[in-house]
Amino acid sequence: VQLQASGGGLVQAGGSLRLSCAASGIKFSISYMGWYRQAPGKQRELVARVNSGGSTNYAVSVKGRFTISRDNAKNTVDLQMNSLQPEDTAVYYCYVAAGVFGSPNYWGQGTLVTVSS
Repeated sequence: VQLQASGGGLVQAGGSLRLSCAASGIKFSISYMGWYRQAPGKQRELVARVNSGGSTNYAVSVKGRFTISRDNAKNTVDLQMNSLQPEDTAVYYCYVAAGVFGSPNYWGQGTLVTVSS
């Protein structure tokens, strides 16, 4: 299984970025796809996730600014990030989960998002 993430970069506060992640080599039913992030000196935290039925969950800090979407046929997941703030600066990791509780089974390589003030 491989997850390839793309779309990170440098953006000014208030700007937008779109992250994309494509999973390949999948031979199981994916329950959840989503994104975590890890800022310097902080623990990795869940940003957003979406299940196979399209139900979504968001971290409180990003709700209303970020939108997650998924293409089940292509095994891809995107994260549209609007109104970015310096505190959104982090390495963003996509993941896929097979279990009903959504614990990550496979991770992407991480893509850096830097928001300047």
